[in-house]
Amino acid sequence: MAYQTKDYSHLIGMEGFSETLLKNHFTLYSGYVTNANKVTDGLTALAKEGKAATPQFAEMKRRLGWEFNGMRLHEYYFENLGGDGKLDPSGKLAIALAEQWGSVEMWEADFRATATMRGIGWTVLYLDAITGQLLNVWINEHDVGHPAGCKPLLVLDVFEHAFLTDYGLKRPDYIEAFFRHIDWTEVEKRLS
Repeated sequence: MAYQTKDYSHLIGMEGFSETLLKNHFTLYSGYVTNANKVTDGLTALAKEGKAATPQFAEMKRRLGWEFNGMRLHEYYFENLGGDGKLDPSGKLAIALAEQWGSVEMWEADFRATATMRGIGWTVLYLDAITGQLLNVWINEHDVGHPAGCKPLLVLDVFEHAFLTDYGLKRPDYIEAFFRHIDWTEVEKRLS
């Protein structure tokens, strides 16, 4: 089954994210979908040819994590955008964040601090499916650093392509725009 590029054009017009930035970002995402399909098809073909024990197969298998996670993390990112940025203080997620960090504001300060660390990558609020603990995690590359057994709840792209066009090197300004447009309803759905 081939992966399909999802349409996020409804995000165009979102204040703080120019049309140029979003369209470029959608194009990048579409490339991950295309490449995830190419790698998957290539792996299937090599396996059918009896070449599963080859270096070519091994390299393609390693590449799949990069392309697949690049695709999926962008989907999480775009899908948790487009809201009004208002977290329901009586909702399950707000209560869990406050219980763990002391307050939603303390969680947000930690998330923002994680997102402004030097480097490129992703900042992700994860749910540890085993303990129920919430974790703010920095991911350097798509295919490494994800905590095993954890589910992404809130995903923020902090690779330069996500903000340079509109914000230059002012990543905190981009993060501020991101927070104004979080779709907390979508994030809360991921909690269940």
